[in-house]
Amino acid sequence: MSSGEKILSVIKEDSEKSIKEIRAEAKSKGESIIEKGRAKADEIRSSAEKKKAEQSEKLTKASKSRVELEKRNLLLRAKRREIDKAVDAVLEYMSGLADKEYFELIYKLASTLGKKEGVVFLSERDLARVPADFEKRLSGAGIKASLSRTPDKSIKTGFLLKNGDIEDNMSFASVIAEKREAIEDLINRELFKG
Repeated sequence: MSSGEKILSVIKEDSEKSIKEIRAEAKSKGESIIEKGRAKADEIRSSAEKKKAEQSEKLTKASKSRVELEKRNLLLRAKRREIDKAVDAVLEYMSGLADKEYFELIYKLASTLGKKEGVVFLSERDLARVPADFEKRLSGAGIKASLSRTPDKSIKTGFLLKNGDIEDNMSFASVIAEKREAIEDLINRELFKG
């Protein structure tokens, strides 16, 4: 082997050794990069799964909240309908009382006004069945008033007491509307116990 061949052989060995070292280093760096990439991917996947779980939980809570709200609203609407039916039944009951009980209720309403005077207006139906002692009984209830023989078409039940520009609306519908909140509380307690 000539000296040129020896030099080439040494260079070849050195080159192969360098190539092996470079390959080993590249492989090590590549594995390190791949490992870091895997770790980063796992971190990203874990973070994404956590965010997904959080969003899913939020959506579930929001959905449950909406369902509960809708359920509560449906229940309130059902209660409102039942209360409206009960209030209508009370008004119908009051309107359908026999003449004696009906006018006793009017006298009782009149007594809540205190000492007042004026003209009392009734519906056409009530004018046709008004008791003979109506004005006297009103006076006994504290109302000094004359009875108008002209029916008031704005009311169906109860009465209106007018004194000039001042009007006391004691129609059953008006009295119930004025006392509706208290009536609703009472009905609510009775209909929806427990």
